[in-house]
Amino acid sequence: MKINQISIFIENTKGRLADVCSILGDNGINIRALTIAESPEFGILRVVLDKPEEAKEILKKNGFIATTAEIVAVEVPDEPGGLAKALKALAGNNINVEYMYGFVEKATDKALMVFKFENIDKAISVLKSNGINIVDKKTALGL
Repeated sequence: MKINQISIFIENTKGRLADVCSILGDNGINIRALTIAESPEFGILRVVLDKPEEAKEILKKNGFIATTAEIVAVEVPDEPGGLAKALKALAGNNINVEYMYGFVEKATDKALMVFKFENIDKAISVLKSNGINIVDKKTALGL
């Protein structure tokens, strides 16, 4: 199942990450997963939130640039080689992983990984046909 992720462009200065998290928290928006990529001048904070569309509007109203992308939360065995199985299935079907990161909270005894693909529908099909569980939105967002 596809999930919306918000990418927030922030200046790489003291307190800006705290500003984003405070805005989200003050508006009752829960962060379910996150990753940040940085450069000396700016960073891209990618977050999975329980209310992504509401968050995007609130962030924009507070002067942040925020975009939405579709991602997939995938359940992989939490053991050596567990992630490799999913990645091999994707590579064997010529699917590129644009980026990925781990989920903050585990819903089961499996590890949860978030993926961004160039062809999301094909990736979902390949993962499912290889017995790899796609986590539903309710589980991924803790709803």
